[in-house]
Amino acid sequence: MSGRALPLLFLNLGGEMLYILDQRLRAQSIPGEKARKVMNDIITTMFNKKFMEELFKPQELYSKKALRTVYDRLAHASIMRLNQASMDKLYDLMTMAFKYQVLLCPRPKDILLVTFNHLDAIKDFIRDSPGILNQVDETFRQLIEVYGCLSAGEFQLIRQTLLLFFQDMHIRVSIFLKDKVQNSNGRFVLPISGPVPWGTEVPGLIRMYNRNGDEVKRTEFTTDGNYIPPQREGSFDLYGDRVLKLGTNMYSVSRPVETHMSGSSKNLASHAKENVAPNPIAKEELNFLARLLGGLDIKKPGGSETGFRLNLFTTDEEEEYAQAVFRLGFVIKCHVDSPGD
Repeated sequence: MSGRALPLLFLNLGGEMLYILDQRLRAQSIPGEKARKVMNDIITTMFNKKFMEELFKPQELYSKKALRTVYDRLAHASIMRLNQASMDKLYDLMTMAFKYQVLLCPRPKDILLVTFNHLDAIKDFIRDSPGILNQVDETFRQLIEVYGCLSAGEFQLIRQTLLLFFQDMHIRVSIFLKDKVQNSNGRFVLPISGPVPWGTEVPGLIRMYNRNGDEVKRTEFTTDGNYIPPQREGSFDLYGDRVLKLGTNMYSVSRPVETHMSGSSKNLASHAKENVAPNPIAKEELNFLARLLGGLDIKKPGGSETGFRLNLFTTDEEEEYAQAVFRLGFVIKCHVDSPGD
């Protein structure tokens, strides 16, 4: 397990959360001033200097429950409110999008380019707020300082740590299903064609060398995929062309963002249990996070400010149905936990 995976996990999931919230704010025609306030408040909270300092210390990943708690607080760091069903859907979309990006990275180091794509987009959200931009740029510099000197082996360990975190998550997302990059069981379909990783050659040639290191023979072979050389390496600087498109905003074009859950009561109970059941193992982590986020209280509308509810579903009826499904799962879980009642 890598002690350097947590900042990349947090920042990339946070970037996906902001993409989704931005899309839903526009879809629900939230007034521009309110929408900007929501995005600014969440980004300010997300890039809090004290929290970033703690985040970048070498450490193991937070438990799934502890990490979910962080994003619950982030999503409610402004005047916007999400109910349980919408928060569940938001987190599902975030995690599956970043899981897919980690799986598709041509080489482990490219996870850093994915992170830079997210931060580039976040900076675009707050381009008219210099103070918040400075917060994001400071995090950019920390990423370059901490990860710029890591070896390929260390990035491979980071990638494996992230994939271990995601290995049991197989939630179906309509965008991925329609693009045929996800199967009906929630597992991703990985391509066998396209650009090869930077610094490698297109497969199809075997070279043989003698003991002196001189090439003595070449043999060609055919491959099942259609591979091409990479055009160039993406920029790892504060500004530049990342080349890699993973981590950019896939909601910038209007597309549905539905998630699909199994209809079995067993899975419903399991989903509910993950979100609401007490987890003694995570208790200390949660206490620590509460201390870190202590100064980042959830904002309540005051004065002339009026709060509003954001719906992650296409219609209120769909949200109400999802909320009913969650309650059903919770009832089943309680019955399983207390069969004598």
